[in-house]
Amino acid sequence: MRATVNFPAHGGSALPSLLFRNLSSSAAGGALSPNDHALFKRRGANKLRIGGFICCTGSPGVWGPCATNSAQLAVAEINKRGGILGREIELSIYDAGGPLDEVLDRAEQAIAFDEVDLIVGLHTSAVRVGLRDVTTRHRIPYIYTPVYEGGERTPGVMAIGETPRWQSRPAIHWLADVKKAKRWYLIGSDYVWPWQSHRAVKNYIRETGGHVVGEEFVPLGEDNHEPHLARIHAARPDVVLISLIGTDSITFNRAFGECGLGATTLRLAGAMDETVLLGIGADNSENMFCASGYFTGTGARANDDFQSRYHAMFGPNAPPIGSVGQSSYEGLRFLEAVANKAGSLSMRPMLAAGRNIVYSGARGPVAIRNGHARMPMHLAEADGLDFKLIKPL
Repeated sequence: MRATVNFPAHGGSALPSLLFRNLSSSAAGGALSPNDHALFKRRGANKLRIGGFICCTGSPGVWGPCATNSAQLAVAEINKRGGILGREIELSIYDAGGPLDEVLDRAEQAIAFDEVDLIVGLHTSAVRVGLRDVTTRHRIPYIYTPVYEGGERTPGVMAIGETPRWQSRPAIHWLADVKKAKRWYLIGSDYVWPWQSHRAVKNYIRETGGHVVGEEFVPLGEDNHEPHLARIHAARPDVVLISLIGTDSITFNRAFGECGLGATTLRLAGAMDETVLLGIGADNSENMFCASGYFTGTGARANDDFQSRYHAMFGPNAPPIGSVGQSSYEGLRFLEAVANKAGSLSMRPMLAAGRNIVYSGARGPVAIRNGHARMPMHLAEADGLDFKLIKPL
């Protein structure tokens, strides 16, 4: 899937138009027609072409609508300011869901035919690991926006999301101190982010004197959680730490609440936001906590302004805003700050500028120090279909 979104650099219609075209992973289906090539040649030479690789399908596809809207809003704002280093942004959205080889094929086509100058990604870490090989080979800067496991040091890749050290560790200590949690059960999707995050989480649990009574990884797309819930019930944990993503988290947490575990067992969920909470439902969100760099209810001026602009652009019934989807807005604001600091969109100056910088988005000021993001972090508890903020972390 490809959607090309054009915004005028100095105002114009607030709501962009979207043009969709399938990009097949097969050579025949992926070949562009002469008309396609003519279209690309007609583009202005001074455009900054950004490929937004956003999951629109699969388990993380639940974040696609908010992520796409958030990226469009950022582009509209930046273009209204005159673009980046005087270049108007042309944003194309590509589906980063589905089989990895198809996603990588889309990236190759985006670079070869659409001539994207850089990539902003909101997708799983499994996709990031494959996609970074493509961007590195083509020397295309790559900004990765969502919560992830940390440790990304590939030249050309700039990761700005929450990591376990600043997200999970203080939340685990709070549950141990305030809720007297000792026994932990870990369940996550079967790919890189949960694998690596759980390694760190186990250390944080040991710091509190607690211990892990069970751990398992669930294939992406699994919606039969009865066996997992039976093992959790038998293990009798105080807290279940959940590293499932998107719709997998929704179906698991629904089943968790419906079987009665929600009333007796605490939950600490990663990659949890208002979008996922709406899917879980108010009846199944009891005793669920999460930590994040963004909640809609923080009350910060930057956040209030972001939400006002989002709803002004997309209407009162726009896809709900959540931390994961909103991170695509952060990625483009980060890009703007990095390019302005570097005075260039070339790989080497951008990477140097991006390692130590402070930028401002809906989350407020976010500092990148030695390539690691530090942002205001909040602990919250689900309260029906909203999150009640407990404390800053």
